[in-house]
Amino acid sequence: MRVCRNITPSGVIKEAVKYSKGVIMKRMVLCLFFATVFFLSVYTASAQQYITLGIPTSLKLIEGYEGHKAAQLAVEEINAKGGVKVGNEKRLLKIEALDIRDGEPGVPTSEALLGIEKLILDKKIYATVVGNFRSEALLAAMDIFSKYKVINIGTIAMTPKFQEKVLSDPEKYKYSFRNCLDSRYLAGYMQNMMKHVSSQFGYNKVFIATQDVLWASATGSMMEKWFKDNGWTVAGFDKYPVGATDFSAGLMKAKSAGVQVILPIFDMPTSGILVKQWKSMKIPALMAGFISPLMGTKAWKTFGEDIDGLMNVVFEIGYFPVKAHPPSVKFSEAYMKRWKEDIQSGHGAAPAYDTVYVLVNAIEKAGALDPDKVVKAIQETDMVGVVGRIKFDKGHQLIFGDDPKKAAVGAVFQWQKGAMAVVWPDSIASAKIVKPSWMK
Repeated sequence: MRVCRNITPSGVIKEAVKYSKGVIMKRMVLCLFFATVFFLSVYTASAQQYITLGIPTSLKLIEGYEGHKAAQLAVEEINAKGGVKVGNEKRLLKIEALDIRDGEPGVPTSEALLGIEKLILDKKIYATVVGNFRSEALLAAMDIFSKYKVINIGTIAMTPKFQEKVLSDPEKYKYSFRNCLDSRYLAGYMQNMMKHVSSQFGYNKVFIATQDVLWASATGSMMEKWFKDNGWTVAGFDKYPVGATDFSAGLMKAKSAGVQVILPIFDMPTSGILVKQWKSMKIPALMAGFISPLMGTKAWKTFGEDIDGLMNVVFEIGYFPVKAHPPSVKFSEAYMKRWKEDIQSGHGAAPAYDTVYVLVNAIEKAGALDPDKVVKAIQETDMVGVVGRIKFDKGHQLIFGDDPKKAAVGAVFQWQKGAMAVVWPDSIASAKIVKPSWMK
């Protein structure tokens, strides 16, 4: 028998404590290890359940600001129902927005492009919605979307060159779509508006005033040709730089020429001044065209009777309730409930809401997030949205018409005693055109 003569009682205690500390440390390390593994697995699962949508646009301008909110509303609705079905699993959506300022005066296209690329890379963007404000930036950004295979469904920029670029190389530019009207559709709606005016009043002399940017001047040029081809006299065509605040010289020219209609085409905030000057100068001509800041209920609160009689082309129905198309009523009410305010822009918001559903339907149809499979599903889209029936042509442009059962639809409304009364198309119209008081 071996006797441990050199170990004292205090030594035994020290050895026991030393042993205990070693065991505790090992257990702590193991616990920490397993906790880390568990945390990482939970974090990874949490990260993987999201599909991230980017919104690179001019967030301070009304179309970008409201488009962002409309898209967020759609995301919240979809997530509340469990998210997007991707194969056999459900994934939630989230939005990452970035103000690329491409609609603001003096901001170069290159700055907007850097912002888009940074958003895609930093936030791991799967697809972008709403998108570029200016057409010049959209055309350049299409190469970025192709480079990263990021699906882009834009709802603001309107140049017809978009379709031309898609058709020039369908494989390269297949990731880009547009879910709003382009300037050719806008010109078509304006032509129908003028036919309506002519049939009701016999007018045939017009003055054109546009913002000096690509989409607006292109629309004005198309209208100028149409007027001349259809027996109208074009008494003038003025273009105003972004930020212009005085339109009196052009209005005086229109008055001197004896025009019966003034066709404005603007999206800049200061363009509301044009209509105030029109009334204060009592220009004896209908003001009928597109002025973005005078689209919503706040315009009447701001300008009141100064805008009574103005006719505005609504790019896409849905931003205010059109009883003849129930989805527009439902969307308008949902937007008000969520954001506690009405939509004020006649362009971009309703398509932005629809766009999220177009993308989700395509993902679920494809059964995967493979961008090429989803693109094919978007190309085959045929669904009813807030703006009407949603289908794309070969140039990835949303198809528009004059009946929401058959196509997406724009409209013409006139401010009549504080109400936005739809005067065209007949499929959804609720009123006749009324002359402003000083013309009666």
